[in-house]
Amino acid sequence: MYAPIGWVLHLLALMPWRVLYLHADVLYFFVYHLIGYRKKVVRRNLAECFPEKSHSELKAIEKEFYRHFTDYFVETIKMLHISDEEMRKHMVFHNAHIIDEAFDNGQSIVLYAAHYGNWEWVTSVTLWFDSKRHKDDVQGQVYQPLENEWFDNFFLKLRQRFNTVCISKNSILREMISREREGCHLGIGFIADQHPLPNDQDHVLDFLHHPTAILTGPEAIGRKLHCRAAYFDMRKLKRGHYECTLVPLSDDIATEPRGSITTRYARLLEQRIKEEPAYWLWTHKRWKRPVTFPEGYNKDNEIEFYSLKTNN
Repeated sequence: MYAPIGWVLHLLALMPWRVLYLHADVLYFFVYHLIGYRKKVVRRNLAECFPEKSHSELKAIEKEFYRHFTDYFVETIKMLHISDEEMRKHMVFHNAHIIDEAFDNGQSIVLYAAHYGNWEWVTSVTLWFDSKRHKDDVQGQVYQPLENEWFDNFFLKLRQRFNTVCISKNSILREMISREREGCHLGIGFIADQHPLPNDQDHVLDFLHHPTAILTGPEAIGRKLHCRAAYFDMRKLKRGHYECTLVPLSDDIATEPRGSITTRYARLLEQRIKEEPAYWLWTHKRWKRPVTFPEGYNKDNEIEFYSLKTNN
């Protein structure tokens, strides 16, 4: 039943970039002007996150977001047939040697990412570190399996396009411990700007003018396994061209104050969103389950606050 969809997507991926972006322009018109996909959500999110901006400024960000959103769609489909050489031209990484250094030091590394820029293209980081020297180590990402089997297999194929491994979030800790015991080290990417489950809402920060629960799982896993940590700081240079810098967060998470890595990640992401807001996923209902600041929380001393809170 889904085969025709697959044929259409493969045909789209074979098209040259200029034709691909013509399709994105048509899709933008339908998604933004005709359908108005989640427009109310986007407008509410932007207005609440940037109360200092004028109506015209928010409108400009909104339109640029939807143009980027439709670009993101066709760029992701392009992964079906893009060559490694072409991918390196469109997605440039800096400091990818951080992953090499972790593996050389006998460590796994936790890689924090977000729904920013083209997050699907982050998997091409494998084209930028020495995969031959570390052929026994694994570069992968945590993912949430989709309910629809066809789409789940389709996205798994895309996300494993550059010799990466997708590991279900339900088994990530067990998988990492198992591979570590076998002498295999992992570079694991976490899309960590999602709303955590109700049992993981202890780390609440003032993020974009909202009390926001931040995922603590990546830090907890990294602390248990003495992993390094880094953040994918992505920028959109122009249509179809991005650069991503790996920003070091720690040489060993276990030596850091509890909660500090989670907080540093959130602050780096917030800074990137404030500088170039149109490229975050504003259709996401990030604050649909409100949380409150813990008693005594202060943004100016939040790292110390959570460190003391955990120790007590």
